[in-house]
Amino acid sequence: MGQTDWGRILKWPVTIVTALACLYVVWGIYLSGQPLWALLALALVALAFYIYLTNVAFAYRYLFPGLAGMAVFVVFPILYTMQIGFTNYSSTNLLAFERATAYLLEQTQPGEGQLYTFSVHRDGTEFRLRFVPKGEDEEEDPDKKAQVEAHTYLTPALALIAPTPPEEIKAVRLKDASFQLNEPLPLSDVIKRRDVLSRLRIRLPDGALVVYAGVREFGPLERVFKKTGDDELTLTKTGMVYKANHATGFYENAQGEHLQPGFKVGIGIGNYARMINDPEFRGPFLKIFLWTVTFAALTVLFTLAVGCTLAVVLNWEALRFRTGYRTLLFLPYAVPGFISILVFKGLFNQNLGEINLALNALFGIKPSWFADPFLAKCMILIVNTWLGYPYIMVLCTGLIKAIPGDLYEASAIAGAKPLTNFFRITAPLIIKPLMPLLIASFAFNFNNFVLIALLTNGRPDFLNTRVPAGTTDILVSYTYRIAFQDSGQNFGLAAAISTVIFFLVALLSMANLKLLRVNKPEAR
Repeated sequence: MGQTDWGRILKWPVTIVTALACLYVVWGIYLSGQPLWALLALALVALAFYIYLTNVAFAYRYLFPGLAGMAVFVVFPILYTMQIGFTNYSSTNLLAFERATAYLLEQTQPGEGQLYTFSVHRDGTEFRLRFVPKGEDEEEDPDKKAQVEAHTYLTPALALIAPTPPEEIKAVRLKDASFQLNEPLPLSDVIKRRDVLSRLRIRLPDGALVVYAGVREFGPLERVFKKTGDDELTLTKTGMVYKANHATGFYENAQGEHLQPGFKVGIGIGNYARMINDPEFRGPFLKIFLWTVTFAALTVLFTLAVGCTLAVVLNWEALRFRTGYRTLLFLPYAVPGFISILVFKGLFNQNLGEINLALNALFGIKPSWFADPFLAKCMILIVNTWLGYPYIMVLCTGLIKAIPGDLYEASAIAGAKPLTNFFRITAPLIIKPLMPLLIASFAFNFNNFVLIALLTNGRPDFLNTRVPAGTTDILVSYTYRIAFQDSGQNFGLAAAISTVIFFLVALLSMANLKLLRVNKPEAR
């Protein structure tokens, strides 16, 4: 039997198994409380089977893996981030409404009620617990003893040496149990098992729940809240009513006090409005936005100036050891960036850094690079220029090599100086092909999180702000601090800022593509 025959035989069994596996994954997404994403996953799976099992869309069989990967790893994260930006999702509003309600209803506290003394009795390799109402005396007359036995309870056999005993166990009345108890264990043996006993929850026949309350007794456990209506919880002890506020995402009482945890709700454009309307947020946000644009623009300008100047100098044929200089100047680009950043962090140390030691020896000054906002920004630009100029130098070197030498010979005959050659010949011929790459560099530095996080972590911070914000933060590091370093961890606000950053970078990408089309030579 040939390979073709085996392929035909195995085609449908493999297809069915694959389909069942995909449906299982989709069902798991649905059960996790994400029906919309389950529907989208189902549509993607159905489209895949349609493309690969029919001949109608034969040409898309080669494109589908790439398109599906882009949808899953690019489009889905973008849409999910945008969706979070319209919610109050944070560390205090982390759960869905149903899960937050269930969590509150599961809360328990020691209750005020009957206490029970207990004893532990061996039952083969397991044990049984016997509960007697505290204060009752079993040694009185038979009628009294019978009454006590009516209120005495017995658990089923338990493995009290197991590491994970069941959390809740139903007990029965002693008079209903046809079982002969052995002698109780001594107190020393009971104490050895107190860790296991403390994890038990005993449900008595009358519905009461009792838990381990001491060496010799179990006490009642009651729910902290009870559900008294739709979207309404009542505090068991005081009777105070908390109603779900779907505008704020909390259960609140009449005085405005709310319960934790809250739940995730949609707040529309609330996070975006906060960027504009909240003065305490708008102040640092606008400053950080302006610094982000300035940082990216100055980085491109400085790296262009240094890189292009070095490329022109290294293109001078009379310069000896040009190859060696070019190799040395390229080293900053060859060393991993995070290593260079950490090295510079040590060099700029105010007390022990070599830069301040040299400045102190020459001029008697020791700048506070990390404490002064202006100096911190200067330090960031210096380090980023060092990291970025080799890339521009290599690009300019290649572009300069492509310029015909006849132009420089004609210029030399006319008596032009080197600066004239640069501004009249070199710069005009390299700026157009270089422009899209400069825009790409601007977009990269607009989101240059690693530099800020490793060098200054955004500090020094702004004072009197409700969210963590630093004078050297750029938008992406600011977003990270809001999402993961703030005590409130406001993921919704961070997602809204990320969405704004996405559209800004998208605009830069569109400008880049437009410039590429403009620079594309016309077909003849």
